Order: sequence, then C-alpha cells, then structure tokens
Amino acid sequence: MVEAFSLPERDIDPGRRRGRGAVSNATGRYERETRHREDDGWDLPEEEAPFRTFVTDERPRSLITYNRSPDLPFDRSINPYRGCEHGCIYCFARPSHAWLGLSPGLDFESRLVARPDAPRVLERELRARSYEVAPLAIGTNTDPYQPVEKRRRIMRGCLEVLRDFGHPVAIVTKGSLVERDIDILSDMAGRGLTRVGISLTTLDPRVARLMEPRVPAPARQLETIRRLSAAGIPVRVMTSPLVPGLTDHELEALLQAAAEAGADAASWIMLRLPREVSPLFREWLKEHFPDRAGRVMSRIREMHGGQDYDSRWYRRMRGEGPYAAMIANRFAVAARRLGLDRPTPPLRRDLFRPPLGTQEQPSLF
Repeated sequence: MVEAFSLPERDIDPGRRRGRGAVSNATGRYERETRHREDDGWDLPEEEAPFRTFVTDERPRSLITYNRSPDLPFDRSINPYRGCEHGCIYCFARPSHAWLGLSPGLDFESRLVARPDAPRVLERELRARSYEVAPLAIGTNTDPYQPVEKRRRIMRGCLEVLRDFGHPVAIVTKGSLVERDIDILSDMAGRGLTRVGISLTTLDPRVARLMEPRVPAPARQLETIRRLSAAGIPVRVMTSPLVPGLTDHELEALLQAAAEAGADAASWIMLRLPREVSPLFREWLKEHFPDRAGRVMSRIREMHGGQDYDSRWYRRMRGEGPYAAMIANRFAVAARRLGLDRPTPPLRRDLFRPPLGTQEQPSLF
C-alpha cells in the first residue's frame, strides 16, 4: 500500500477503529493536502495497527477562555485537554482539532493534547489584579474526566486551585472519574461554589456503546449521579444531545431515571452538527443505523431550515419549528412533574479570596 495525496482517508478497517466513534479520519480543513491509501498492486499482506491513544503535552501561556455568546449561561471556561477519548460521534468540539492540523475524525479521539501546567497558569490568572470573579465552566468543550485524567490528574489540580481561591465552578462531564474528586467537590458544594452536570444521552447500552464508545454505561452514569448527590453535591442531568429519530423517545425516561438517582435540575440540547461533525455523523448513521439514517437527517434539517446545522444564536442548540417545539413541551411537562424545573441558587462569588501562598511556595501563616 502507498499513500497518495488525493481523497480523505476513509473505509478504514473496522478492526483498526474498534472502540472508537468516528468511521473515518478525513484530513482537517486547514491542510493543503489530503491523504488516501491506495493499493500499489503488490498484493502483500499488511498488518495495520489500531488507532491507539497518543497524548502530547502543551504548555499554555493562558488558560481562561472568554466568550460573549448570548445563548450561553457562562462567559468563561477552561479546558485541561484538547481532543476527547470518549469518542462521542456527535461531539461539537471535533472541528477544533482541525486547528492542530489533525483530523476531527479518529484523530480527535486518539491524538490528545494534555495541558499539565493548567493549574499553575490558572492560579496566575486568578491572582491578576484585573481579574473579576464569575462562575467558571469546565467541560463545555472536551470532557475533563475522560480516561487520560486518571493518570494525568490535571483536572484535579485545577479544582484544588479553585477550592483554595473560593472560586465558583460549574462542571459538565460524562465520566464516572468525577467521583474521585468528591472530597473537593463536596467541600465546595457546602460553600455554594459548585454544581456538576452529568450528560446522559440514552439508557440503551447498545446505542450508548456505538454512539459514545468510551463513556461509562448509562447505568454507571446514573450511579455517578447517585453518589454525587449523596455527598451533597448538586447535580443537573443534561439530556444532551437528543438525537431525533434515535434517542428522543427516551426523553421522559432519562429525566425519570436521573430524578430517582438524585438529580435536582435538568436541561436539554438538540443534536448539533457544525462543520465536520455533519459528515462524520452521517457516515456513522449509515454504518450503524442505515434504516433510520434518512429519518434522523430529515428531522434535523426540518429544524434548521433545510440545512444540517444553523449557527444562529438561540437556534443552534434547540432548532425551530413544530418538531423542536414538541420536544421543548415534552421536556417542560416532564421536568415540572419530576420537580426538575425549580430554579437553582446562583453560585457564590463573595467567597473569592486569593490565598497568601502559592502552590510552589505555601504561606507560613
């Protein structure tokens, strides 16, 4: 086999991508050339290695990212990692890997970037005289509790900084590894400094394994909600994304199961297919659910003016039209019945105090 620069790398042997979400590994949109594997005619057997996880380190000069998006409930966030081994096929963060010269496909879930200096950089930014405290969001792009965190512990380091500063933080994750940090989170929750959102997409183990291959099974995610709640940590269940024609029928069951596990709030987001996510998702549908592919994409386009995605504010996360309105009404009715629609208290900002010492030089007093 030789590599010719022509078409994107597709038709990858299923054995090589076992345990992964994406079907292909098309070159990022910023690259001048694309790669395609061609038969050179020698007809020799070739052993191709599976897509293993590789992690490289990045030394960020800054960590806190600010946004002015009017449809987001936060204005700042941090990301301990780039890329995500969970491999969720629908992940809207996939296109960000193109900025690294990597594919939003299989590269996104197998070639990760860790930021080991994140806790130190975060501390420096929080100590700046110009810094004004507001809730910080973690997990809004890639999951801070993906498998690599078990070894690297970067998220835990960031949490330790936020705890010591008395800084409010909202966390979103699919990973059960968040339970490791219950000691920190319960302390912060007791002071009104944190909430955790658990993203729960389906209760069907088979669909979950295909759609988000390295995410804990649905029953395990519910157990995480149960354990966090028992530790006094407020938990929001995020039924996100709802996939029309595939998981949307589970909406009420998802909310019911989460409420029984101890969740005290809920939210929902419709499937989003920005940039490369759309062709990746359509490839995945064709392979795993060919009988539903047409119906799923028809519903999505119905909510986005005939397109796979509409990036306009307030429409990108929910869509519009009769179908989107029906989902919104179903959610409202179920959330009200289960007591998941009650307003949650805002995270406290008045406890923010930079400690006297630093991680490198603790205070003597």
